[in-house]
Amino acid sequence: MRIFLGILAAVLALAGLAFFYIIPVRVDAGRNVVVEHAPYAISAEARALHDDLRVGDLHSDMLLWMRNPAHRNDRGHTDLPRLREGRVALQVFASVTKTPSSMNYEANSADSDNITPLAIAQRWPIDTWGSIRNRALYHADRLNRLAQRDDAFTVIRSRADLDAVLTARESDPDALAGLLATEGAHPLEGDIANIAPLWDAGYRMVGLQHFFDNELGGSLHGLSGAGLSDFGREAVPALIEQGFIIDVAHSSPQVVRDVLAMTDRPLIVSHTGIHSHCPVTRNIPDELMQAIAAEGGLIGIGFWEDVTCDDSPEGVAAAILAAIDLVGVEHVALGSDYDGTITTTFDASEYAVLTDRLLDAGLGEADIRAVMGENLITFFRENLPE
Repeated sequence: MRIFLGILAAVLALAGLAFFYIIPVRVDAGRNVVVEHAPYAISAEARALHDDLRVGDLHSDMLLWMRNPAHRNDRGHTDLPRLREGRVALQVFASVTKTPSSMNYEANSADSDNITPLAIAQRWPIDTWGSIRNRALYHADRLNRLAQRDDAFTVIRSRADLDAVLTARESDPDALAGLLATEGAHPLEGDIANIAPLWDAGYRMVGLQHFFDNELGGSLHGLSGAGLSDFGREAVPALIEQGFIIDVAHSSPQVVRDVLAMTDRPLIVSHTGIHSHCPVTRNIPDELMQAIAAEGGLIGIGFWEDVTCDDSPEGVAAAILAAIDLVGVEHVALGSDYDGTITTTFDASEYAVLTDRLLDAGLGEADIRAVMGENLITFFRENLPE
């Protein structure tokens, strides 16, 4: 019996080791892939230009994964060292708090949740296992604690915070701003009272939906195709009044129309492609993109094949050019979706290849500066609270 119990204890220990320490690493590495490639050829002109850029990106899901973002990792797409190597000045970090088991672009039910087992396996606090709100608060705490350990990294909450980082970059190229966003507004858990805790934790941008219909309304990938619910019609004005920037990257077309009709505040589509360039369900109709741009909005172009139809650096550059043609250069930014369970052909340390390919495609220096970061910086300087 002692031998049996000893063997059982050893088996359980090994199973626990695998569940908590091996499986999460393998899931991360297998879901957030950079295609192996030789070093990209980058012209001297492109390198000189890139070294003078302030790069900005509207969407990274780095906070979902329990790798140490303070160190350069050999998996995934982003961490602080790689962001700095890529000349990033401002990175939006999204909090992913619930995803359905199927997670397809066509139709998903809200009845399942991949994040619960991931939260347990990655040893998140117990209060996050059953609470979507607490997952968002935990992600905010992770990023805020990272800023406490890295004097050159700031979680910005106001335009003054952003201006301080940009001023610091004039003498310290490692100065880096992070901004917190939610991937879907389900952390509100159907309660307006949860707006304040998210704001106090540092969130400044809210995506309304993710891969499923939620309390606020229909998802681009949900079952209903609905617009804003009664709660959504209450929550969106309350979020805007609080000061949040609204992101409709995963919202149904009708939700986008409803939000456009109820506010003149500019919206963001944080990570997407252009439908006429890549005609897939994930990319909302061109006329909605144009309506968002007409109200001063910003469109972040993603780096993965599902939205660009070509995830090579040349393909991403082509998607950016398509966006410029559709809505005008001043409304186009980067929206990588790094670490969002996607495959890319370059990571955050390799942004210079995109600068090079945009130059090769004939885009001028001023327009490259705009789409690579200046449009994003201008948008947040105009729309963050004072």
